[in-house]
Amino acid sequence: MTSKLNLKKELVDSCMNSARQIAKDVVSYIDVRTTVSVERTMARLLGIDGVDDFGTPLPNIVVDHIVARGGLAKGLAYWMGNAMVQTAKDPQTLAEMVKGEQLDFMDLPRAEAGKVREVMFDLCQQALRKMTEVKKSRALKRERLGEHPPPYAYVLTATGNVYEDVIHACAAANYGADIIAVIRSTAQSLLDYVPYGPTTEGYGGTFATQENFRILRQALDKWGEEHGRYVRLSSFCSGLCMPEIAAMGALEGLDNMVNDALYGILYRDINMVRTLVDQKMSRMINGFSGIVINTGEDNYLRTADALQAAPSVVASQMINYHLALDAGLPESQIGIGNSCEIDPSMTNGWLFELAQAQLTRELFPHCPTKYMPPTKHMNGNIFRTHACDTLFNLITITTQQHIQTIGVPTEGIHTPYIHDRTLGMENVQYVFNNARNFGDEIMFKPGGIIQTRAHEVLKSADELLGRIKDMGLFQAIEKGFFGDVSRGIDAGKGRDGVVLKDVDYFNPFSALILEGSHEY
Repeated sequence: MTSKLNLKKELVDSCMNSARQIAKDVVSYIDVRTTVSVERTMARLLGIDGVDDFGTPLPNIVVDHIVARGGLAKGLAYWMGNAMVQTAKDPQTLAEMVKGEQLDFMDLPRAEAGKVREVMFDLCQQALRKMTEVKKSRALKRERLGEHPPPYAYVLTATGNVYEDVIHACAAANYGADIIAVIRSTAQSLLDYVPYGPTTEGYGGTFATQENFRILRQALDKWGEEHGRYVRLSSFCSGLCMPEIAAMGALEGLDNMVNDALYGILYRDINMVRTLVDQKMSRMINGFSGIVINTGEDNYLRTADALQAAPSVVASQMINYHLALDAGLPESQIGIGNSCEIDPSMTNGWLFELAQAQLTRELFPHCPTKYMPPTKHMNGNIFRTHACDTLFNLITITTQQHIQTIGVPTEGIHTPYIHDRTLGMENVQYVFNNARNFGDEIMFKPGGIIQTRAHEVLKSADELLGRIKDMGLFQAIEKGFFGDVSRGIDAGKGRDGVVLKDVDYFNPFSALILEGSHEY
């Protein structure tokens, strides 16, 4: 990418170095801890599935059994591996026995540690081979069917009924959508379990379940075969079950996932330690499975003034970037988030938005940036909204964003219907087609409004990152540095689900994934 902003390399390096150190400090804190959701994720990857008569998932039953006996610090792999050695039974059978109160992990004799690890590593390698097969199948299908060139049009469905979502998803694909994102039912991120099976009732969205993922993936694959084009599937991998949803997505062939701990911390009041531990596990799974994550910096601009909050967006993007690298994600799978939320009535506001979008692209040239539409200042005037979305679309194509959530005229009125999204898609296609190479044809005036704004934001981000480096990310969150929202390190939902790892704790999935070999 040719630079249009003439950024100072030493300033960019300073920002990145600070962000790298901040991420390193976070990692050193979270790596000695595990959570109930991380351990439930391992149970799911080992093939444990199903629910009891009350709808409680078996992964929850098994992990709660371990928690109740004070054994979580050793990890599920330790107890499950020991039980397999002692009983010669598979994880699903053992989980069923725990459910029926026919087995207590703690009552079993303790096998030699090396044998326990050997059994679990063999089983985990089998699970990773299955995930690899899904990943390869997706890649081959994308290559065979083909896709539109970026920017990918990212279209949301939110009916609450998975079967209605199938209709909406295929209709959106008919009108050119490249990625279908199924919004989760309101507040699912606060559930400390994953609902089971297909669901037909949800408020503001559809529950993220493994069966719902399977239904939607099959529907889009069927559409793709009939129309000769691959359509990607996305969901929301955040909240108290972040790594479990990542595992479900990996097993069912999702392509993209919104994945950001800070969203849960700031806007769902989830304990920061809990969700940062969960985030690392979820990102390891996403990275291994070829799933592109999307970070959530766009959310800050809905609770803070977009013009003033721009440096915190850049700071968070850089920290998120380094946390993702630590979890094994390649740059090609780190979808950096940004949003077009400056008040459209501001003089030259569009130039400031252009500067911010171009800054994001130049700071992360190898990452698939994700650009979000203007929604904060929409007032119900659909014509004004459509005009704002047109300007937003022009920035997208000019700055060569990779993924774009489409703007919809009725965004400020209600959850948009599919025909409203059709108008949004027509707007996108009109602008993208007419201005496809506009960005290649222009440069920005040296010292002009756009360059000056980008330089100011980067300088302020460098100063902010320096302050965060000195105090640490946890204290920065407590001080409300992001989105003007403050949270405490010992507060928030799910904090009781975090424990320090015992000396003999082991997570075979983490160890195998971070070895660097993705072939099993």
